[in-house]
Amino acid sequence: MSDQNPYEKLGVSEDASFDEIQDARNRLLEQHSGDAKRLETIEVAYDAILMDRLRMRQEGKIKVPERIRFPELRVQSLPKETPTPHEQSPAWLQRMIDQPTPADVLLPGAWYLGLSAISVFYPAAGDQILQLVLVVGVGISIYFLNRKEGKFGRAVLFTLAALIVGLIVGGLIASWLLPQVTFMNVTSNQFSTVLTFILLWLVSSFLR
Repeated sequence: MSDQNPYEKLGVSEDASFDEIQDARNRLLEQHSGDAKRLETIEVAYDAILMDRLRMRQEGKIKVPERIRFPELRVQSLPKETPTPHEQSPAWLQRMIDQPTPADVLLPGAWYLGLSAISVFYPAAGDQILQLVLVVGVGISIYFLNRKEGKFGRAVLFTLAALIVGLIVGGLIASWLLPQVTFMNVTSNQFSTVLTFILLWLVSSFLR
């Protein structure tokens, strides 16, 4: 059988159509499904025929349907991996950062704007009022953070961290800035409270 040409191995004539060649190949593969050596012979003969047809096509002797896949194309190329952009921040930070909707930004922003106005413009904005609005601001931050993923402990942790940082940094900035800016008629506590609200708004809007 080794002396047979590939057409004879598949049992087709040299002028057989591609459909006839494929039908013969599929029929033989099914017929000899348990004979690995015979299956290999069938595939080799089929590939040889396709290579012969490819040569004939390149020489302009025949027209090959586009659906025919030649041996060098039969091995499916691995899908190209799309290059992933280099992460600009660590993975743990990306897990924390949210992509908020306009509502996620505007709703807490409206609350903190109102609380900031009370802190600055309320006539009796003493320490008790500031403490009260801070408590409300903390509750708002926890609510909006917890609403995103339902992680109450995480929401409390982020809110408390923002509260502490806001009060400390706000106090430091106020002690340096307010003596130099005489037109700002606010106390150091009021300034710290407003800065804390800004930080709480950023946390509740852009973290999760």
